[in-house]
Amino acid sequence: MQGGPRRSGLLRRLHEYVLLYLGLGYLGAICLLWTPFAMLLHPVLPARAGRRLGRFVINQGFKSYIGFLTLIGACRFDLSALDKLRGQGPLILAPNHPSLLDAVMVISRLPDVACIMKAGLMDNIFLGAGARLARYIRNDSPVRMVGSATGDLSAGSFLLVFPEGTRTTRMPVNPLMSSIGLISRRARVPVQTIFIETDSPYLCKGWPLFRKPEMPVVYRVRLGRRFDPPVSVQPFMAELERYFVAELDDAVLPRPPGRDDGTMSSSTI
Repeated sequence: MQGGPRRSGLLRRLHEYVLLYLGLGYLGAICLLWTPFAMLLHPVLPARAGRRLGRFVINQGFKSYIGFLTLIGACRFDLSALDKLRGQGPLILAPNHPSLLDAVMVISRLPDVACIMKAGLMDNIFLGAGARLARYIRNDSPVRMVGSATGDLSAGSFLLVFPEGTRTTRMPVNPLMSSIGLISRRARVPVQTIFIETDSPYLCKGWPLFRKPEMPVVYRVRLGRRFDPPVSVQPFMAELERYFVAELDDAVLPRPPGRDDGTMSSSTI
């Protein structure tokens, strides 16, 4: 009597592992295929042309990846809110950061997005060459980072900054870093808050890359308040953090593995 449910559960797990590795393989293939071209083009293309081409390819590659995850049934995405931002640059985009897929989701929907990246990722074999061609911004020097971000915004770009600095580990949001306020004040560009909601802790801080989640994983993005550039950074950051906490505090946390009720959470552990 129990053989049927056990067999069904085993087949489901095997199916989900296939989807997991298909998704990771697809993203890895995109990155590796583009890497040699990006390495060759970076030193020969003018900075403006390289930035435009690099960001276009990343946008299209991430859009393809999101579409592939949807097609195979690994994930469900509702990212339509981001479409309202097209043509509204320059803007600083400030999402919460529950998972590794957050930047992928945002960049897949918006053209000409500059991204502040950890210095280690800029040297990563999968991501580094493409990020350098796209003139993404390293975070290893605060002064240079703020200057580069300001210059990018002056050209009309979007700038993607995760105010938490890393994926969420303290519920409902990590303490926010002041760099976003410094950039906004110096560039005189508003901060557009974005909230990413998910029903799964997949790829949260500490989640192993090859650990299988319950599928499909559901993601939804919604737009929050747009903050004017601050006169003073510290009061601005305090207000911004209070706003994030208020927006995320009532979120329903993901249930343990085995849940399949579609409940969403805006942050994970």
